[in-house]
Amino acid sequence: MIITIISFVIVFGILVFVHEFGHFYAAKKSGILVREFSIGMGPKLFAYHKNGTTYTWRLLPLGGYVRMAGLEDDEDTLQKGTPVTLVLNQDEVVTKINTDQKKMLKNGLPLIVTDWDLQNNLWIEGYENGDEDQLRHFKVDHDAMIIENDGTEVQIAPLDVQYQSVSVPKRLLTNAAGPFNNFILAIIAFGLIAMVQGGVQLPTNSNMIGTVQSGSVAAKAGLKANDRIVEVQNQKVDNWQELVESINQRGGKATTIEVKRNNRVKEIKLTPKLIKQNGQKVGQIGITEKVKIDHSIGAILSYGFTKTWQVITALFAAIGSMFTHGFSLNDLGGPVAMYSMTSQAAHYGVLSVINLMAFLSVNLGIMNLLPIPALDGGKIVLNIIEGIRKKPIDPNKEVIITMIGFAFLMILMVLVTWNDIRRYFF
Repeated sequence: MIITIISFVIVFGILVFVHEFGHFYAAKKSGILVREFSIGMGPKLFAYHKNGTTYTWRLLPLGGYVRMAGLEDDEDTLQKGTPVTLVLNQDEVVTKINTDQKKMLKNGLPLIVTDWDLQNNLWIEGYENGDEDQLRHFKVDHDAMIIENDGTEVQIAPLDVQYQSVSVPKRLLTNAAGPFNNFILAIIAFGLIAMVQGGVQLPTNSNMIGTVQSGSVAAKAGLKANDRIVEVQNQKVDNWQELVESINQRGGKATTIEVKRNNRVKEIKLTPKLIKQNGQKVGQIGITEKVKIDHSIGAILSYGFTKTWQVITALFAAIGSMFTHGFSLNDLGGPVAMYSMTSQAAHYGVLSVINLMAFLSVNLGIMNLLPIPALDGGKIVLNIIEGIRKKPIDPNKEVIITMIGFAFLMILMVLVTWNDIRRYFF
């Protein structure tokens, strides 16, 4: 359980970090101010500010986010009547605005805010020390900091460094960079597996056993590597796919198999263990397929690309089948399904976990590119529409579209999570 939890946190953390770092890097290169780059969610544990960005580490080690200027409501931090503390430079220009009532600033100027503009003309005004006879107006530095209610210190977001102020191509690249990074991660992970294994494993699709898991049903029954299973409960099997299907159907049932070893055939009796795999109850005896290994440098170097492409095409085929053969929640998986898959992968070792991470990374990249509002793909579609129209989309309409997409995703996430809980735990 502990190994599974650690593996899950590491895999999920890497996937989110790589995805968000793609958005972060592209935004910075495009001239968009990234106000905060957070690892984790919830209460802040640690914060560090450099080059306009506040890097935070938060309590819950699941998820993360990139806050780009202009993509969140920057006005929420200040309200009329809000008591703040200002830090001024020698020219009496504001360099820091503190809205956190729990944090005191040395030599700060107390102010009750009456009005402000932190996007265009950069000023703030209010009653000094709460005295309504002392209305003060201050200029605000372009790179001034603001301490939010939870103590997070971020840079203000002037209009010239906001997301909407850069060109459409730069915004499109910023939105696409997250999924792109997920594909890069998959290529590296699959390539690493090939390097560690000293070559590329090529399935033979034969009925020959490659390895027998220690302590498994197969090991206890006396099965060995290089045995050929030629029959399962009077049903002939000629390849690995037929073998797997036959064993899957025999979960929890006494089964007789015929094994060919050194040109001699013998019968072995066993009972496949009944397990849950991807939400389905199947039989398992603990064997792997016989593979051959291509040790060439070319195969090792190209494996990351070829394997990633195979997963991409398989995922698109699966998405297509949802429309041609009908949609089912069992076709989708959320954090619960991911945890279950991580548990199975952790059982087989580090390479299996890396392989799962690569697969999930491709999955995350593809899913985020779907043209659904609130996902990266939906934002890219809006970027393309704006580029074709040669004028910005009405911000109010864009907000409505995004909120509809977000609501749809939240409802879908709840349904998928509940379905996963029923599939994997009941």
